[in-house]
Amino acid sequence: MTKQKDKGINHKLYLARDSVVEYRSFENEMSFYDAVKNGDLETVEEEMQKFQKEALQGKGVLSDNIVRNLLYHFIISTAMVARFCIEGGMDHEMAYSLSDYYIQKADHCTTTESLKKLQYTMAVDYCKRMKQMKKINIYSKNIVRVIDYIYDNLHKPLTVKIIAENVGISETYLSKLFKKETGTSVSSYIRSRRIEAAQNMLKFSEYSYEEISNHLCFSSQSHFTSIFKKETGCTPKVYRDQNFRKNFTQENGKKHFS
Repeated sequence: MTKQKDKGINHKLYLARDSVVEYRSFENEMSFYDAVKNGDLETVEEEMQKFQKEALQGKGVLSDNIVRNLLYHFIISTAMVARFCIEGGMDHEMAYSLSDYYIQKADHCTTTESLKKLQYTMAVDYCKRMKQMKKINIYSKNIVRVIDYIYDNLHKPLTVKIIAENVGISETYLSKLFKKETGTSVSSYIRSRRIEAAQNMLKFSEYSYEEISNHLCFSSQSHFTSIFKKETGCTPKVYRDQNFRKNFTQENGKKHFS
């Protein structure tokens, strides 16, 4: 059985030598993933523009069906992007959740054009998230500690006083330094991060609007809806209707808050 399998592989390799396919260089491929990891949006968008014109150039044939072939390459690319971003510091759960989301979305694509557009969206989405994350590196140690505390405690009451006490600096100094380095107030930053968390919960879970509102410490569901609409331009219901992935929750199950 093994000899027969080896024979088949050797035959495939022999045919590949005579084929007209010129594979994309390893260095070139890795440089693209590095660009995503480093938040280099200009390079990623440039590469994705090229991809729209020559999607399968330099890629092997994984299926005789052109749409399925591109789908398989999309899955590989998405998995690679997720792993490079994790290496660059992205949260594991976020990276894998995004990967699952985009792969399941690709599963519903029926044309090469829709897959190419999704590839663009996926790569740019990861890159923008990495770029935003990298901004933290230009902040002072005190502000990095403040941002870390905010991210770790979005599900708890947060005020300048509470944060200042936990990071060991005065309220006045915290407010002034945070505004100076981030360009926004502490309260505005907290609000934006909570809405960002709410967006992910609306996409990837079946929790009710009230449950999400309570978990992220909004004073009421109506307050949550009002802030969400102000930040995103639509209500939580409209956002979920447009982005919710039912297959994701069915396969991964409903996660419980800790």
